[in-house]
Amino acid sequence: MRKRTRGHDLAALRRLNTTVVLRALHRRSPQTLAELAAGTGLSRPTVDAALEELTAQGWVTEAEAGERVRGRPARRFRFRVEAGYVLGADIGLHKMVLLLTDLGGTVLAAERADIDPELGGGPRLALLQDGLDAFLDAHTVRRDLVLARCVGVPGVVDAGGLITSVVVPEWSGVDLGRLLADGESGHTLVENDVNLAVLAERWQGAATLAGDVVCVLTGHRVSCSLTIGGRLHRGGRGGAGELGLLPLLGMNTAHETLAWKDGRRAGESEVAALARAADTADPRALDAIADFADRLSPGIAALALAVDPELVVLTGGATPLGTHLVPLIEERLRSLTLHVPRIALSELGERGVALGAVRKALDRVEEELLADPAG
Repeated sequence: MRKRTRGHDLAALRRLNTTVVLRALHRRSPQTLAELAAGTGLSRPTVDAALEELTAQGWVTEAEAGERVRGRPARRFRFRVEAGYVLGADIGLHKMVLLLTDLGGTVLAAERADIDPELGGGPRLALLQDGLDAFLDAHTVRRDLVLARCVGVPGVVDAGGLITSVVVPEWSGVDLGRLLADGESGHTLVENDVNLAVLAERWQGAATLAGDVVCVLTGHRVSCSLTIGGRLHRGGRGGAGELGLLPLLGMNTAHETLAWKDGRRAGESEVAALARAADTADPRALDAIADFADRLSPGIAALALAVDPELVVLTGGATPLGTHLVPLIEERLRSLTLHVPRIALSELGERGVALGAVRKALDRVEEELLADPAG
């Protein structure tokens, strides 16, 4: 019994050491054996053994030759970001955006498709499934190398994965992640789209240096999300920040003010046409944007008073109106809040939600890959 216990303890220690080395390389690559030993506090033979195991598993490889040590180049090792992939998807009312990235978050392929807003829940799910399959086939990606996929949806997603959606009512009460995961390898995650939008802003967007952030997704609907201390705040049932559902605040009708048909060019969106008209000081366009600001501001003020955020990020389809919209919201917030937070416009464009989905998928892979075996 004592020998078996000692053997078990040694195996656990080896796994722990291997994870420590992998975590160090994941955090910073490439590194030499000496740098890894110094950074982890492990002995050089222990690090060497861990590197040998990680190389055999396909997670680590030797990088290009580095500086010379006593006449020989020092061996350098890196985490293999090409060892797997993650998928990020955004399926909204009017569009679908797909992103394929490596394990370092570098976008390798992207696709966008328009969706009929009248499409029902079943056909919309089939469109997503077929779109994901065709996307992977087009880029010759092996399914077993897709370690995680995450889909952003227009609805609240609770801790059990069930959706509540007023945009796609047929998805309410459905575990979309389970349906999408059927027969697929890797983890399949589903998350509210505006929650993913704020993750993207914290990762690569306007909120990289802010911890307490309110994100307002604008366009065909208005929805809000928030991070507190740099972490997504979902609430007990996943509905934190959903002020767009409260009629008294006016966010639920804000999109109506963006309908603009005058002078639209072929292929131009209503928002783009409205922004172009506002840039020429068209009084009706300026009035429409002011009306939009009137309907957004009470909800933003409510979140500002509740959370006192460092930053409010406006993202989504209405961002082309930003140069006109931001000053109007700031003006209205002065009479509604104690402190007017800084307001920024997202620069992530239509990829914002899908990038947040990538970030959530990467977090899931890293959580599993870098889990402490002793934990």
